[in-house]
Parts: sequence; C-alpha cells; structure tokens
Amino acid sequence: MMNDQTSSENQRRLEELAKRSYNTGSFTFTDFLSMAELSDFYEIESRLKYACAKLFGGCDLSERKMIRFGNPDELGYEQTFPITSLLIEPLNEKFSDDLNHRDFLGALMNLGIKRQMLGDIFVKDNRACLFCRDSISEYIADNLTRIKHTSVKVSECTDVSDITSPTLTDKMIQISSNRLDAIISRVYNLSRNDSVTLFQSGLVYINGRLCTENAKKIMSGDLISVRGYGRFEFDGELNVSKKGKLNCSVKIYR
Repeated sequence: MMNDQTSSENQRRLEELAKRSYNTGSFTFTDFLSMAELSDFYEIESRLKYACAKLFGGCDLSERKMIRFGNPDELGYEQTFPITSLLIEPLNEKFSDDLNHRDFLGALMNLGIKRQMLGDIFVKDNRACLFCRDSISEYIADNLTRIKHTSVKVSECTDVSDITSPTLTDKMIQISSNRLDAIISRVYNLSRNDSVTLFQSGLVYINGRLCTENAKKIMSGDLISVRGYGRFEFDGELNVSKKGKLNCSVKIYR
C-alpha cells in the first residue's frame, strides 16, 4: 500500500500532465499505472475534469492502465493510446515448460524493462498476451527468446480475445451479511482476520478502485480484485437459508 508521500507525488505528476495537455493543446499520456496509482488518480479525478482524462490498458479487463489527457473535440484530432499487444508463445509446444504469469513477467524484467512500460499480461495454455508501450515492443520482439527452459517467439497481434477472455467458474457462498470481508473469506477460503488484513494492506479493489472499508456492502455486477488471489464478480444475493444466512453467487476469474 502506498504511503501518503508517494500518493501525493503521483498526484502532482498527474496534475502536471493534465496542465501540459491543456496549455499546449496536445495529448499527454502516462505510462502504465498500477491499481494503487490509479486510485491516486481517482482521488483527484474531479479536479482534472478540464483535461478530459481517458483510461485504457489494452482491453476491457486490463487492470494496469494508461491515462490520456486531452479532449479530441477541442483539439480537433484523435490520438490513440501508444499501446501494442504482443503474443508470446513457445516455438514448440511439445517441449514447453508449464509457464505462468510470474514466468513471463520475470523474463521481461530480466531484459531490463521497467515495469511501467508494461501493462497486463494475460496467460492461457502457455501463451501470453502482453500489452506494452509502442516504444518497447520491437525490443521485446527481438530480445525475448527464452522463458525458463522454453524457447519462445514474439509477434504483434490485433485479436487478443482468445487469451484475454477469462474462464469463469460459478461458486455459491453462504454469508451472515453482505460484507465484503465476509464474501472474500468465503470465496478464497480465508479466515475473517486474514480477510481484514487484505484491506489493511491495500490489496482489495472494487471496480478498479481501492477499498479500505472491509464492512462495505457490494452490489450485483461489482468486480472485486484481491491482489495475490485473483478476481471475482459478485452476482448478487439469491435467497435466505432457513438459518438466516444469505446464499449468494459469484463468478471467479481463472
């Protein structure tokens, strides 16, 4: 969880980019921001309305996003986000290691690439879709040749839906009340104390916004991200059991 000084510095940088866009009559972009950094933006979003901020990370489910400042109607032109989507896949699937998100990210970090140049990495069946800044895509394609013991190839792709589309698992849970800490406890089989600690550590987000209120009630359709555990969508309350418990439905992202 970011401290107050770090959050203030992040907010000052965002304010400077917004002012630069407004004063120069041009678009300005951040690098990819983490969910914690995006929460800093949401705190001052109302102050930056004049700069017409827009967020995008490569696809609808991206958690790491860039912010673009600038109003196309006022500037008289449009400028797309400088994001490239790359497909990373084994040269020979038969001899591939089992590759996960950490493996792909570690290999990229070993190339000396800064994290803010990289967006989300979606992994499915030993293949990954990576969103990155345009300026770094060619370097990755030329230099990322191996992950663990697996030789890989990197190519630019436009249709990423095959990998970025999540696999959803329905789960029924029973809770005493519609409290987010109770729901997280049931979804991830945690104790209530462990669930509360997640909030204290700044690891819980509702629809992309940091949540520190562990007793917060959520609504049907809310997307909950718990750093280190995953994401799930709250479908809503179904009925009340004979013992007065709430039967609820969630969809867990795999």
